[in-house]
Amino acid sequence: MSLVNGLPAHILLVHFVVVLVPLTALALVVCVIWPKAAQRMGVVLPLLALVTLVSVPLTTQAGEWLEGHVDDNALVRRHAELGDGLLPWAGGLFLLAVAVWWATGRAAASGSGATGSARWSALPVRVVAAVLSLAVAAGAVVDVYRIGDSGAKAAWHDGFSKTASGGGDD
Repeated sequence: MSLVNGLPAHILLVHFVVVLVPLTALALVVCVIWPKAAQRMGVVLPLLALVTLVSVPLTTQAGEWLEGHVDDNALVRRHAELGDGLLPWAGGLFLLAVAVWWATGRAAASGSGATGSARWSALPVRVVAAVLSLAVAAGAVVDVYRIGDSGAKAAWHDGFSKTASGGGDD
C-alpha cells in the first residue's frame, strides 16, 4: 500500500500507530495491576495488541515507500531508523498482553483469586509481570514519541515561517 486517495499511506497509517501503541500500553499496565480489569477486558486486550502489532509493519512499509519518494536528507533517514525500532516494542506489548490474558483466564477458571494463600503465592509472578509490562509500555510509548517527533521535524523543517505572513487573523 503506497497511496490512499492520492495521499501517501504512511501519513494516514501513522495515526493508527500513534493512538494504538499508547492505548495498548495503558490497557496492558491497567490489566496487569488490576486483575478485575483484565477479566473484564478478556480477549479484547490481546486483540488490541495484535491490531497494534500488525499496524506497525504496515506503517513502516508505507514509510519506506514514502522515503523513496521524498528528497534524501538526514532528518528523513533518522526518522526511518527510529521507525525501524518500534516493531520489537509492539511485539513485546503483544506477548505480554497474551500472557496477562492467559494467566487471568487460568486464575479465573481455577478460582485461585478467591483464597489469600493462592494470591500471595502468585505475588512474585504478578510483580515480575507488572515490572515487565511497565518497562515495555514505557519503552513503546517513548519510542512512538521519539519517532513522531523526528517525523514531524523531517516533514516540517523549513516548511513554514516563524512570523505570520499577514494573510490570516491570529
